[in-house]
Amino acid sequence: MNTLVINCGSSSVKYKFYSMPREELIAKGAIDKIGEKGSRIKNHLQALERVLGEIKEVDAIGHRVVHGGEQFQEPVVINSGVIRKIKTCSGLAPLHNPANLDGIRACGEILKNVEQVAVFDTAFHQSLPESAYIYGLPYRLYQQYGIRKYGFHGSSHEYVAREAAGRLKKDISAVNLITCHLGNGCSVTAIKNGKSVDTSMGFTPLEGLLMGTRSGDIDPAVVTYLIQRKKMSVSSVDALLNKESGLKGISGVSNDMRKIKEAAGKGNLRAKLAIEIFVYRIQRYISAYMGILGKADAIVFTAGIGENHPDIVRKICKGLFGNLKIKPRVMVIPTDEELMIARQTYRTLRGTLRGQTSTLEVRTRNQSVARRICDNIKK
Repeated sequence: MNTLVINCGSSSVKYKFYSMPREELIAKGAIDKIGEKGSRIKNHLQALERVLGEIKEVDAIGHRVVHGGEQFQEPVVINSGVIRKIKTCSGLAPLHNPANLDGIRACGEILKNVEQVAVFDTAFHQSLPESAYIYGLPYRLYQQYGIRKYGFHGSSHEYVAREAAGRLKKDISAVNLITCHLGNGCSVTAIKNGKSVDTSMGFTPLEGLLMGTRSGDIDPAVVTYLIQRKKMSVSSVDALLNKESGLKGISGVSNDMRKIKEAAGKGNLRAKLAIEIFVYRIQRYISAYMGILGKADAIVFTAGIGENHPDIVRKICKGLFGNLKIKPRVMVIPTDEELMIARQTYRTLRGTLRGQTSTLEVRTRNQSVARRICDNIKK
C-alpha cells in the first residue's frame, strides 16, 4: 500500500511517501511559505497539487491532525462526519487544526477516490486517568467546554516507546518508560505498561517544559497581572507566552539551542541561565514521573535537541538517579512521526478492508489498486 503522509502547518506542507507494510521510504519533501508575500504557492491546494504532480500511485493518505479532543482515541478513516468533528476541535488548536483540514480537503479534491486517515497527536494520551487530566478548576468547565489536559507529540512518544521496547526485548505492554521529546516544542511523557499515564503538555502545547519560544509552566496569575496591571491585550499576552518566551526570551539570543550554546561558551550569562533552566525543568518532570511510575526501564530522548545534543542529555541525567538501586537505561532514539502515521494509516485501512473484503466497499482509484491493497493484506 503506497501511503502518503501529510503534515500541514499554517504555511507549510511536509510529506513522506512510503511503501507499506515494508516501510520503504520512496520520497519526501516540504513546501514552505505558503500564502506568504512573494510566494508562488497561494494555498494548501496549490501546494498539494505540486506534491501530487510528482508522486504517483498513491493508495492511501495519512494526515497528522494536532487535536482530536476527546472524540478521537485512535486513527479514523476520514469522512464528512470526521471532518466536522475535527473542525469542532479547532477552537482547541486554532493554529493547527484549520491547516490540517486544509490538507485533508485539498487531498480529497485532487484524489477523490483515495482513502484518507486522520492520526491525532492527542490520541496516545487518551489513556491518561482523570486524576492526571482534570485541572483544579470548577468541574463544569470540563463538562461544558472540554477544558482538561490533552497532551501532544503523541505519535513521537508512541514511536520511540515502541522502539525502546524493542531494544529492551520486551513487549510494549510490559515496559515503563519516560520519553522526552525535546525540540523547539518539548514534552515529557510517563508511560506505564505501554500506556501514557501523564504528560507535560496540557490543554494546549504551552503547558509544561521550557521550550524554544514557549514559557511552559508559570503562575496563571502572571496572565491576569499583565492584562490588568500592565494593560497588555489578550493577543499580546498570548504572543508573549507562545512566541517570545522560553529559551529565546531568557537568553535574548535565539530559540536555537546551537546558537544559545555558542553564546554561553563565549560567556553570555543569560544564555547559560537559559540552558540551566531548560535542564532543570526536564529533571523536575523526570523525577516526578519516576515517582508516579515507581520504576522506569528507560529514559528516552528524541527530537532535535534530544537527538543532537548529547551534552544536554548528560546534563539532564547527571545525578538524577543517584539514589536508585536499579537505574533506568538512558536511550537516544531518533523519532519518526511520519513513519508512525504511515503505520497507523496502514493498520486502520487494513482493518477496514478486512471487514469488507467480500464486497470491497472501499473507495480506490481503480480495481488494480484494490487488488494490490488486498494482496498486501494477505501477505
